[in-house]
Amino acid sequence: MLDGGLSNVLEEQGYDLNHPLWTAHIQRKAPEALRLAYLKYLRAGAHCLTTSTYQAALTGLRKAGFSEEEARDFFRESIQIAQEAIEQAVTEGSIQNKPLIAASVGPYGAYLADGSEYTGNYGVSDEELRDFHFERLMIMDSSFADILACETIPSAQEARILAQLLVEVNTPAWVSFSCKDEAHLHDGSTMEEVVSYFEGHPKVFAIGINCTHPQYLVGLITRIRDTGIGKKIIVYPNSGEAYHAATKTWIGTSEPNYFAEMTKEWLKSGANIIGGCCRIGPQHIKGIAKLISDNPRL
Repeated sequence: MLDGGLSNVLEEQGYDLNHPLWTAHIQRKAPEALRLAYLKYLRAGAHCLTTSTYQAALTGLRKAGFSEEEARDFFRESIQIAQEAIEQAVTEGSIQNKPLIAASVGPYGAYLADGSEYTGNYGVSDEELRDFHFERLMIMDSSFADILACETIPSAQEARILAQLLVEVNTPAWVSFSCKDEAHLHDGSTMEEVVSYFEGHPKVFAIGINCTHPQYLVGLITRIRDTGIGKKIIVYPNSGEAYHAATKTWIGTSEPNYFAEMTKEWLKSGANIIGGCCRIGPQHIKGIAKLISDNPRL
């Protein structure tokens, strides 16, 4: 059981995320807000917290005025905040077992902050993508994170580069893709193609889908399962709303009452790890936890 989106929980606390660093901006501005967000998810039943580093690339941090040392420390600080939330949850008795911490590794498009993680049309070379991801992955790999969460990957090019780089890390990793329909990533490549890059991968234990419309999940899960890759299948979709890159807001109406019911189909289709992405909050996670508790055979 994963957590849900950080952005919506922070916005509910009154924070403005219209910033190139998005949720990472709040990490320095109000770390207590992040701790509270994590606590809400732990109390709801999450077994894994994802750090606020999705949009925090070293290049972006430097542009925002961080020194080299501050930029590197930023990733370690994100994990520390999650650890503090876990310690508080243990102290108050909200949880019995220690959750995992997944270090969020966003795509190149997240650094661009123009919504291109929903197109995959970066127009950059393999070398540029490799350089972009390498240093950050090495920093997170040397941290106390339990997992490297390479998420919202929209293109075959970026998937292929990450498959190569993740061979060099020690920390277990998952890779999840953002998709435009039941068969394709946003760049038009097929799910089968990108899954093939991770066949027999020594460090990637799960493959899946995130920040994708819930209606596409059964088809995508089925395609991953039918490849026979033998990895865990991880899914944490968004609410089905549309993201407006210019205003950095979500347009539409979420349907939280149906989220837990949809989870049944994802589990039956072969998903092993479940959570939520943008616009999915603690109440959604609580609903999934109750569903699984009430239906242990799912």
